[in-house]
Amino acid sequence: MNDAVTKPKTRTKTKVERPRLHKVILINDDYTPREFVTLVLKAEFRMSEDQAYKVMITAHKLGACVVAVFTKDVAETKATRATDAGRAKGYPLLFTTEPEE
Repeated sequence: MNDAVTKPKTRTKTKVERPRLHKVILINDDYTPREFVTLVLKAEFRMSEDQAYKVMITAHKLGACVVAVFTKDVAETKATRATDAGRAKGYPLLFTTEPEE
């Protein structure tokens, strides 16, 4: 007789989770010219002239505005590059990131 014990094969199905998204937020300041802010929004976030103007005005009126939503790495990179563009010209332009709910 055959004394071999066979075990049923079990498959583990890995569940792939979507990465958490982060918001890039434009913080208003009273020193950076509006034209420069729209220029940075167009260059870094590939916005049209109208989109960039609306985001800039919203941040101006409310104090802050969500610019875009990306994965964490992309959001942090874009926020840093946009902030650095302002610093290079001597402006206190500030973009931050925070997790999306």
